[in-house]
Amino acid sequence: MRLHLTTLALALVWTGALCGEAAGAVSDPAEGDWTPAKQIVIRISPCANASDRLCGLVVAWPNGKDGRPALDRRNPDPKLATRTIVGIPLIYGFRRVGVGRWAGGKIYNPQDGKTYDSNLATASNGSLDVKGCVLFLCESQVWKRQP
Repeated sequence: MRLHLTTLALALVWTGALCGEAAGAVSDPAEGDWTPAKQIVIRISPCANASDRLCGLVVAWPNGKDGRPALDRRNPDPKLATRTIVGIPLIYGFRRVGVGRWAGGKIYNPQDGKTYDSNLATASNGSLDVKGCVLFLCESQVWKRQP
């Protein structure tokens, strides 16, 4: 009986390990920490309220000239203009259109206080191509993955 319990325990551990690997394998290459510019890090992951959508939070942003955490001063909502930039949702609402490709989302730019329609796509070199548009004017950025 002892041998059977040991075998069963090992089988459960092995099954758990396989399930864990499978769960990790389904994450999208767009998920992770990305750097659009020096000292800025955006963490992209499934949205908290919609796991089929992709969102991103600011996890690092340079301090202001006074050495204090930078504030979202250019936000058009006066109630939000006093919040720190670290922790704010920067991207949201992206729906998957393929592995590593997301569309229909929005990206907020705290540097100008505007929100842009945007698409994301991972490139073969491991970078993330971010394209934001207002009306017919579009701009692209290449974000690097954080180690």
